[in-house]
Amino acid sequence: MNGSCAEYTQPPMKNLLRLIGSLIPTSCILCNRYQANTTCEQCLQLLGQQALNTTPCCPCCGLDLPITTGGKILVHDQHCSHCVAQLPYFDLSLSMARYEGLLKTAVHQLKYHRRLAYAMGLANLWNSLMKNSLMQLPPAYLLPVPLSRQKLRERGFNQCLEITRHLTLPKQLKLLPHALRRHHSNFSQISANRNDRQRALNGLFYFERRYIDRLAGQSVIVFDDVMTTGSTLNEIAKVLKSHGVSHVSNWVILRTPRQLVDV
Repeated sequence: MNGSCAEYTQPPMKNLLRLIGSLIPTSCILCNRYQANTTCEQCLQLLGQQALNTTPCCPCCGLDLPITTGGKILVHDQHCSHCVAQLPYFDLSLSMARYEGLLKTAVHQLKYHRRLAYAMGLANLWNSLMKNSLMQLPPAYLLPVPLSRQKLRERGFNQCLEITRHLTLPKQLKLLPHALRRHHSNFSQISANRNDRQRALNGLFYFERRYIDRLAGQSVIVFDDVMTTGSTLNEIAKVLKSHGVSHVSNWVILRTPRQLVDV
């Protein structure tokens, strides 16, 4: 992956924060118990048992595969019926956990209450729980889902970028934090269905022109905090592939369960 634009490199501050964290007790982002790490061993074990990568999931959209009363998995060529009926633009989705419980609260603390320390905690969780899935990845660029400039001014930070800054990435993965951009929209996705979301997202994302040639023919990983219907990530993948990106994967902290997505 050669090019004239320099990739993002982790600042020395990251190592300083890790040193401070090892000397000063902190609290677990899930149970708030004071201890050395951002997540205590008990919570880490519990999340490891509940992680989505330990259960049968559709490799394309990341949703858990339906199981019949007889215990058989309903699968079509290793994909769920939704992806078979309408194949998304993205090729793969890797999710850490379902959108529920303590981890949902931790994401909300970062996203809506400006608890920026939770970004490092969530990244450390990803580093711990997902490392086996990342060992053999081919070279790729990592792009966090962007906020519009207006939304960024309102919130003060992009939670996806803050998390990716603390991820421990294999050397073949390069973080490009500003290649993907987003126009502003007042449309609220919270209560919208899949079709309304998809229509509202049309034309919302675009590339910085200086990165277009660089990413053509490359593999790209898009990082998001929450994946609900997949409409946002599907629109991003459509834009990426329209500019020549060969393969698009999603990395997602939380995935909304199937029974909520289908409502």
